Amino acid sequence: MSKITFLGAGSTVFAKNVLGDCLLTPALQGFEIALFDIDHVRLQDSANMLNNIKKTSGSTSTIKVYTDRKEALSGAKYVVNAIQVGGYDPCTITDFEIPKKYGLRQTIADTVGIGGIFRNLRTIPVMLDFAADVREVCPDALFLNYTNPMAVLTNVMNTYGGVRTVGLCHSVQTCIPELFKSLGLEKEGVKAKIAGINHMAWLLEVTKDGIDLYPEIKKRAAEKQQEKHKDMVRFEMMLKFGHYITESSEHNAEYHPYFIKRSYPELVDRFNIPLDEYPRRCIDQISRWKQMREDLVNDANLTHERSHEYASYIFEAIETDVPYKIGGNVMNTGLITNLPREACVEVPCLVDRNGVTPTYVGDLPPQLAALNRTNINTQLLTIEAAITRKREHIYHAAMLDPHTAAELSMDDIVAMCDELIEAHGKWLPEYH
Repeated sequence: MSKITFLGAGSTVFAKNVLGDCLLTPALQGFEIALFDIDHVRLQDSANMLNNIKKTSGSTSTIKVYTDRKEALSGAKYVVNAIQVGGYDPCTITDFEIPKKYGLRQTIADTVGIGGIFRNLRTIPVMLDFAADVREVCPDALFLNYTNPMAVLTNVMNTYGGVRTVGLCHSVQTCIPELFKSLGLEKEGVKAKIAGINHMAWLLEVTKDGIDLYPEIKKRAAEKQQEKHKDMVRFEMMLKFGHYITESSEHNAEYHPYFIKRSYPELVDRFNIPLDEYPRRCIDQISRWKQMREDLVNDANLTHERSHEYASYIFEAIETDVPYKIGGNVMNTGLITNLPREACVEVPCLVDRNGVTPTYVGDLPPQLAALNRTNINTQLLTIEAAITRKREHIYHAAMLDPHTAAELSMDDIVAMCDELIEAHGKWLPEYH
């Protein structure tokens, strides 16, 4: 029996999308779906929820709960990772509140910036433990990483974990639908080319019947900027740098030095930037979980419709040899020629029986590659810190982050990093 193992299966809503999709996929019937999480209550919740979908869908797959990670991974053909190390309380709170003391404000803090750096440093040791288990008990498995910070963790699993890993983020497949809906454009028949790095990939080309749609997109975007809306940062970046970005405005507000500035506080209001957005979402999700649990876990008649998440389509393409195209995060083996080879990039990939095959992109427009490199600098120094356990590389990663460097002095950055290392305590390895 083939096996799909889900690490972090207590993420019940996400497990519903990814594994519910698998239960509905004809090519994946008869699989064992192995669930693992360190939170055994949430783990059982997810198992109950999936068994409800199994019953209503008539799936022939088996849902099995594991409390031993190595047993859960043993013999797996596919592994899906969706963990969060340290959770909202205390780690996310710490990532926001300590920088705030220094005058550094954030929106999401899960990719780069101070929050992204420390989320990486907490998560990389756990991921390398996963990698050791995978190499031992399922060395041929395809590892799909959904955990942020996407680029760094996918890079580490490939470079230092020795595990065949592809990072997946839904910002690629939602890019065109969301952009076209917001501008009142029809998306049917549109061809698009997207490449860059995770959360900062670029809509390089967008055409319909051979006609370039960018002039009309930019015209409508410029008109829409005259009044407040939720995507003002991305539209501003597109109008200034020439191309639309895949990930949301609240994310991109903190990836660049242009938007969240103590010296220009009016920019936050002008570009409608939701400071402390991720903690708000966490609090909201926690407050809504009781009702969501009732709807998801205790509904014996629970049904599911296949989502836009890539995982089940990847497994299906490999099982059936019917090709499928994704936007995947993979190592830059000369795929984007003006980004560093040691970086993880997000490019179109073809999936079939051979697995996930990335496609060649070539040079990005120079201004876009330059923006990507500002974030890659911090990513690579974060990896250096995690692998060498040298504290100075944490400082380097933070000092090279565009938003942090634009707001704080080097001395304050070092002091803030020291305070964060201390506060995260047991979640961080020793840094000398």
